[in-house]
Amino acid sequence: MTRTVAVVPMRHTSERVPGKNYRPLAGIPLYHHVVRMMISVSEIDLIVVDTDSEFIISDCTEHFPSVKVLRRPEHLRDGGIAMNTVLLNTLEQVDADIVLQTHSTNPFLTAQTVSAALNLFSNPDSDCDSVFSVTRLQARLWDSDTVPVNHDPSVLLRTQDLAPLFIENSCFFVFTPELLRQRGNRIGARPLMFEVAAIEAVDIDTEDDFTLAAAIAEHARASA
Repeated sequence: MTRTVAVVPMRHTSERVPGKNYRPLAGIPLYHHVVRMMISVSEIDLIVVDTDSEFIISDCTEHFPSVKVLRRPEHLRDGGIAMNTVLLNTLEQVDADIVLQTHSTNPFLTAQTVSAALNLFSNPDSDCDSVFSVTRLQARLWDSDTVPVNHDPSVLLRTQDLAPLFIENSCFFVFTPELLRQRGNRIGARPLMFEVAAIEAVDIDTEDDFTLAAAIAEHARASA
């Protein structure tokens, strides 16, 4: 049997949005949204929260007893440390064949999307070594030197007719521990992009993002 482990790394501090991982969103701590979602994904065998936060350690143990909580060591707590390095430490403590890494800051990611991505990765016909989430972008882009990146200004195509570009939105990465150890990266040599709807890809990185997410969550709760 293949063992699929979902990993959610969470630091206690946040430079731009203080306490964002456990700040209330629609009445519950932010990280509860993604953990609740993953609990409903049948393909996930174990959820792991890697954190240095005493609040999250205590709160997660109380509300999600099936989740494995790992205390992040001191030398990996600085915000400048690469996530791949953090994940290497996490996976030394967990038995996993497939890893799905996501973030607490994507509260609208759905179980259906995560399930579909895991099934894409596991499909023997896909011949991929990793899957990562993206957001489609069809817009006229310019670089810092005012040079058009993806369009000819003399040919005013409609934006929907432009060739799409894709933003790596960090909603999730699917990979194997072996890939991470060999390449030091969650994205391999044969990756597949998995397009995620814009509403699911809302990521909380600034105070404005949190305000937007709170408005979306309150609207969804009022409409339920």
